[in-house]
Amino acid sequence: MKFEKDTREKNILQAPRGMRDILPSESVALSKVRDTCREVARIFDYREIVTPIVEDIGVFARTVGDDSDLVQKEMYTFDDRGGEQLALRPENTAGVCRAYIEHGMKSLPQPVRLWYFGSFFRYDRPQAGRYRQLTQFGIEAIGSEDPSLDAEVISLQSKLYKSLGLNDIRLGINSIGTQSSRSNFLLALGGYLRKFEAELSEDSQRRLKTNPMRIIDSKDLTDQEIIKDAPKILDFLSEGDEAHFHRVTRDLDSLGISYDIDHSIVRGLDYYTHTVWEFEPIGASGQSTLGGGGRYDGLIEELGGPSTPGVGFATGIERILINLLDKGIIDQQVIPPDVFFIALGSEGHHTAVKLAMELRDHGISVKAGGGGRSMKSLMRAANNSGAFVAVVIGDEEVTEQSAAIRILRDSADSDRNLKVPQEDLVTAIRDIQSQSVVDA
Repeated sequence: MKFEKDTREKNILQAPRGMRDILPSESVALSKVRDTCREVARIFDYREIVTPIVEDIGVFARTVGDDSDLVQKEMYTFDDRGGEQLALRPENTAGVCRAYIEHGMKSLPQPVRLWYFGSFFRYDRPQAGRYRQLTQFGIEAIGSEDPSLDAEVISLQSKLYKSLGLNDIRLGINSIGTQSSRSNFLLALGGYLRKFEAELSEDSQRRLKTNPMRIIDSKDLTDQEIIKDAPKILDFLSEGDEAHFHRVTRDLDSLGISYDIDHSIVRGLDYYTHTVWEFEPIGASGQSTLGGGGRYDGLIEELGGPSTPGVGFATGIERILINLLDKGIIDQQVIPPDVFFIALGSEGHHTAVKLAMELRDHGISVKAGGGGRSMKSLMRAANNSGAFVAVVIGDEEVTEQSAAIRILRDSADSDRNLKVPQEDLVTAIRDIQSQSVVDA
């Protein structure tokens, strides 16, 4: 009986759209960025906080509103088996503030300085540096309304980028004052924008009725032309709000951190107050912001806690990695092992297994070559591994209780191929590593 060939295309499973696998080559670069984030946070005396990746949807609905785009369109939400409505966290400021309230951090010395690093989720249109599962590093300083804390958080963010080697960065800064200042500004802004309502983008026409402040940071080119001549919020600041902003910029001047006053940087939520800012590469355009922050003195109260000031920022790690790779500051290269083990014969295998673990116990990374292959193919695999040395254990070495060391990066130098007692193998490898550092 003849069977027809099945030509149906196999259903190959892939990562969900907008989400991706971090392969070993990129995970090395990611780890370097995370280590830098941790170190910069440490030198400013910020402590790590880890919040759940899932939050009660109320954490976000209370702060940004049930009818906001974030809640209605961008969040991943679900009901668990107990009937609780939960959300994969789209950002972490609200979650950190929830933890501040829940764990009574108000009783701690203020301000409480916290940092986080983790995954967040937004149902957004995927594009370069923007994914539906994204990674962010963030800082929250909660419990002080001192303007110098705004400058401290900005300086930490600036220090992070410089520590990573991103020096061609522009800082744009603005003040949105407090509610009293914004009320007068919004009256003037609304009056101006209504003259151009028919020319505004569809989104901006909707925002004109609900949240005119958001029109200021519209990316639509026609909107941007209209906004150029709109009233500026800095002209409407109260005396106290103006003094707060002056203190921040004065501290930045003292720190030698350059900045531009950018009237387009605003926040559309009422709990934001005073200083807002963004960092982006110089000369970049479009969706290029590396990270931004602001003061949110009304957020904890929105979550049901006592009136408590706070300030913080978040920065996108994917955006950082794109810039580091583009500039050649960091590469996607897997770190090679220190040693490649070649075991010949069954006795050689048993001895090699023991010696390899002894090296690992001393912090030396080892890759074991597969058995059943010729010496020539194993040496080829050793050279391809990138290891600095190969250690060969065969019948002769088992009998002599020795280990043959071959310097892979200097194989032409026969004097560098040596035998050592097995009990001295760790010391010999350490000596070779030390010598390679001196030669470099």
